[in-house]
This record gives sequence, structure tokens and C-alpha cells, in this order.
Amino acid sequence: MSQAHVHSPVDEADYLRFEETASSKHELVGGEIYTMAGASERHNRIAGNIFFHLRTATRGKPCRAFMADMKLRIAASATYYYPDAMLVCDAADDHPLYKQSPCFIAEVLSPATASVDVREKWAAYRGMASLRYYLLVDSERLWAKVFFRDANDVWYEQELSADDQVDVSCAGTRLTLTLDDLYEDTGLLIV
Repeated sequence: MSQAHVHSPVDEADYLRFEETASSKHELVGGEIYTMAGASERHNRIAGNIFFHLRTATRGKPCRAFMADMKLRIAASATYYYPDAMLVCDAADDHPLYKQSPCFIAEVLSPATASVDVREKWAAYRGMASLRYYLLVDSERLWAKVFFRDANDVWYEQELSADDQVDVSCAGTRLTLTLDDLYEDTGLLIV
């Protein structure tokens, strides 16, 4: 008979030490470490398009744009994700390995990650007081949805059509994103 081994959850400090020397990226959820899958070219282009617009809007402003290599810490659950793009406007959010108070998060959906991004991450993200916008963009078809919070902390959602745009406003940083912006140079055409 084989012997059962005790499985202990990984704590945050061990996870951060592990990540510093790991050859690939990992997320920490519920004390479990999960290896992240690689992304397709289209996924990468969409994430790059979002980051490009965020970075352009933040030039000379206090907000900072980050892409997929910056961790996001969800303090309430000691969870760490790697969003595809995020906008952080809180100057006190200055940890060099992770951010905790984004105003805007974008996730690019792929077949392997869509259910996690739509359910698990959305459930974790919407509890963050700083978050005002959560953008989901499909990498396989022309489809995007934005969740946005109003001044009364009520969340709304909107699927984007070819004529729609997402107007983002965080601490004096403003930008507009359209489906054309998101899907530029991806091979998916807007008709």
C-alpha cells in the first residue's frame, strides 16, 4: 500500500521566492500554484494593443500601465494573478513584484483560460475597491465585454459592437478603446 503525503498550501512569501527564480510564470490561488500556459500570437497582439493604448494615455501622468509580467495581488485571498494588462493610479501601490490597486484590468480570452477569466478572476477582481473597469477580449473571434463600476459602486456590463467604445477614466488618465483598437493587426476583421 502506498503512503499518503501531507499536502500543505503554499504561503505568499514562499510563492514570491519561488517566482523570482522560476523559468515560467505561475499564479497562486487558494494556496495552490498553477503554471501558466503560453499565449498565441493573436493573444499576444491583442494584449499588446491594449498595453499600447494604456501606455500612451499614461505618458506624463501619475498612472502606470503594466502588461502580463506584473503580478496582481488580491489581498483578501492571498491570490496572485498575471493580468494581460492593467492600469494602476495609486502612488502608494509601489511594490516592485506586484500591484494591488488597479483601476483597469484587461484579460485576453483563449480557449484554455476563458472560463477562469470570466468566472474565477471576475469574482476575485470585482471585490477590489480600486477597480473601475474589467475588459475581456476574445482571441479567437471578434468579441469583447467590459464591466464598469459607477460612482455608486454598481457594476454594469456591455458587450462591444463595431460602433461601441470603452471610455476609461482613472485619476485624470483618460483613454478610449474600440474593437478596431483591440483587434488591430490580428487578422480578425470588423465588418
